[in-house]
Amino acid sequence: MEQRDSDATAPPGLGVGMVGYAFMGAAHSQGWRNVSRVFDLPLRPVLAAVAGRDAGAVRAAAGRHGWAAAETDWRALIARDDVQLVDICTPGDSHAEIAIAALEAGKHVLCEKPLANSVAEAEAMAAAAEAARARGQVAMVGFNYRRVPALSYARRLIAEGRLGVLRHVRVSYLQDWLVDPDFPLTWRLEREHAGSGALGDLGAHIVDLAQYLAGEPIVGVSAQTETFVRERPRLAVAAAGLSAPTGTVASAGTPRGPVTVDDAAVFTGRLASGALAAFEASRMASGRKNQLRLEINGERGSLAFDLERLNELSFHDHREPAATAGFRRILVTEAEHPYLEAWWPPGHTLGYEHTFTHQARDLVAAIASGTDPSPSFADGLRVQRVLAAVEESARKNAVYTPVQEVPAEVR
Repeated sequence: MEQRDSDATAPPGLGVGMVGYAFMGAAHSQGWRNVSRVFDLPLRPVLAAVAGRDAGAVRAAAGRHGWAAAETDWRALIARDDVQLVDICTPGDSHAEIAIAALEAGKHVLCEKPLANSVAEAEAMAAAAEAARARGQVAMVGFNYRRVPALSYARRLIAEGRLGVLRHVRVSYLQDWLVDPDFPLTWRLEREHAGSGALGDLGAHIVDLAQYLAGEPIVGVSAQTETFVRERPRLAVAAAGLSAPTGTVASAGTPRGPVTVDDAAVFTGRLASGALAAFEASRMASGRKNQLRLEINGERGSLAFDLERLNELSFHDHREPAATAGFRRILVTEAEHPYLEAWWPPGHTLGYEHTFTHQARDLVAAIASGTDPSPSFADGLRVQRVLAAVEESARKNAVYTPVQEVPAEVR
């Protein structure tokens, strides 16, 4: 039997270096590790190196997730000759510095959402990405929910005009991991590290989804935010994720520190076409672990989606006879649906982690073809401007606040 020469037939490698290795780092690692095993790609991602400040922890993460090397300085990772793409999975306060340095070093960049902690940082990142674009580099922001097949299909239906002129967009993203007032103070609860709270963590996702699905920007908002628990325990062992470290309990004498971000945000908005939008983001909704729901109503029909049933899309065609019309369930598992051509037979469902595999596929395709990736850093800046308008409106007791347009030179 003739043996296939895999090295001769394999596509060229694309060295990936990742900064950060916790929750998002693990999700991104799985996407990079699996993407070339699922999709036929023009470039083959190679997990070259991962970087983190704790030498022991980053070495353990490298071994667990399949990275060939570990670095304790992100600058050393960027300088590696075997890294052509830098994937940023750190808290928001370091996004701008790392992304701009990587772009200036000639690397492609993927950056987790939200793009930055401020509009000024996002503007600098978008400008750096535009300059790098002229050198053949690409930069993408990681709004992974765009890669849920049902939501990608929803965008296709809206773009095809199946809903007609849009009237309403309704989106909520609810979690409950902060309900306990003794949950410890983490970086996600400190403005200097996170930028904002539920607004940036969850609200960024739903703002991006609203603009992506509608195909138009949000032009103004009216908002309120609240911090329900204003002080939380400072634990000797830091809580890095969405749960406290195992075995840690805050006693009555545990020192407490100030929470400097919002616990929840609610806001209304208007899209460029005049459609109305309503948003809610909270990490204090008891019983809701990771519930993202949306509904879009148009003159010809409506779409609804629930992340807890992420393989399904509800569709209503308002042109059908009233006697039989209503929402019907679409099981988004057919080969004709976005991303599904490479997965399982119809009816065999996908999960949250697959969105990161799809994200990796789309970014590799953009790099190979030299086309602009989506969402771009300009898209990330557009979301950042909405978040800034939400915070400004909330400070002014819900006064309607226009969203500043993204400059044409970085679009």
